[in-house]
Amino acid sequence: MAVKDEQPPLHILFFPFLAPGHLIPAADMAALFAARGAKCTILTTPLNAAVIRSAVDRANDASADAERAPAIDIAVVPFPDVGLPPGVESGPALSSEADREKFFRGSQLLRDPFDRFLAEHKPDAVVSDSFFDWSADAAAEHGVPRLTFLGSSMFARACGSSMVRHNPVEAAPEDDPDAPVLLPGLPHLVVLRRSQMMDPKKRPDRWAFFQSMNAADDRSYGEVFNSFRDLEPEYLEHYETVLGRRAWLVGPVALASKELATRGAAAAADKGNNGLSPDAGGCLRWLDARPASSVVYVSFGTLSHFSPPELRELARGLDMSGKNFVWVVGGGADDTEESEWMPDGFADLLARGGRGVIIRGWAPQMVILNHAAVGGFVTHCGWNSTLEAVSAGVPMVTWPRYADQFYNEKLVVELLEVGVGVGSTDYASKLEARRVIAGEVVAEAIGKVMGDGEEAEAIRERARVLGEKARRAVEKGGSSYDDVGRLMEELMARRSPVNV
Repeated sequence: MAVKDEQPPLHILFFPFLAPGHLIPAADMAALFAARGAKCTILTTPLNAAVIRSAVDRANDASADAERAPAIDIAVVPFPDVGLPPGVESGPALSSEADREKFFRGSQLLRDPFDRFLAEHKPDAVVSDSFFDWSADAAAEHGVPRLTFLGSSMFARACGSSMVRHNPVEAAPEDDPDAPVLLPGLPHLVVLRRSQMMDPKKRPDRWAFFQSMNAADDRSYGEVFNSFRDLEPEYLEHYETVLGRRAWLVGPVALASKELATRGAAAAADKGNNGLSPDAGGCLRWLDARPASSVVYVSFGTLSHFSPPELRELARGLDMSGKNFVWVVGGGADDTEESEWMPDGFADLLARGGRGVIIRGWAPQMVILNHAAVGGFVTHCGWNSTLEAVSAGVPMVTWPRYADQFYNEKLVVELLEVGVGVGSTDYASKLEARRVIAGEVVAEAIGKVMGDGEEAEAIRERARVLGEKARRAVEKGGSSYDDVGRLMEELMARRSPVNV
């Protein structure tokens, strides 16, 4: 009996949660592993497949040109019928709490097609979203190692683990939203306001789910992160030594194929396709005519919603800042009449040759952040946006809204010192109850990262250095490049020898 010299390529199944912020980095990560010789499959539903189709096609085209990596496949399964309208199968499409409950229930029913895929294809590993907590046991039943991926920072994951293990909110006065809450057991002193955190007593269902997620991640093979070692080294050590979890840092995943992504997005913007807003192409041409580092970019992702008073104050802040701006208007503004929130005179800033551009819809964010004219980013601190700013060396004005965003703000402002906060204090509260942040505060924060003072220059220099470290991490011989190789080698070594 001889052992075969040639083994089939490593096969990795990617199973991201059904929202763009989870899908897109998972597709980028699949492209990374495919470029190193792995066979990658992404399991998702029809409309979610459309979100990542162009990115997968570009990665496959690049692989074909290089005559190396196998194609990335998208395995499409129907979204379970749970009473949602046709075509509603992703986070941004949900318009009510009842729909969100149905959607969550439907996402849990994806276990059957997940089980079938594992049984029929027997992949070497599965990279599964933490929101699919049941996938840990399902993968174990099939003898497949489950690597978890949530698309957040190591810092935020460590904070979340501290929250679940210790529930420090319980000791804070319920009638004081500003009461400080210390997250214990972390490498740094991390203190948030009570109002910036989920209250387990008010959402026992969500609290129970987070506990289940954490337990499932504890018993998984390990976790892959869209991060890099130089960004949060203390939290890699904390994750492995204190939490006892294995981790591989393979990001920034979008940077690893930045040239391809930039070329594809820019071309798509010019043509007005690829799901981008028709405003995108004109925005890039407008940026070309602006001085270096003179533009502040404003975007809050796909799920954040703003009330008309909040939009009005943001617009006032952009006006008072005196900076050129590109503002991606979404999150509730798409269906709000501009007359309800646009201040007097603001439209003049948007006139031809004016100081500002508004994009309604999907913007080529990586292209914009890497444009020489952009010198600051007003962001909700979603991890994808945060890491794209870090990769581009752009300082941030932080305005978190919910989920891990308040943790990421702490990382950006207090640990990395590459951003300034506007003082957001309300975790996922209703729009009508949310505290409105004054335009003067917004303008001041923009000035602190884009102004002429020593503090602003120091912030920009730290951001620039981080951007260089991010780029080195994904280059051959960089820490993220090496982590991809180490994980692939380990998964290959788990295989039993193939006899002939």
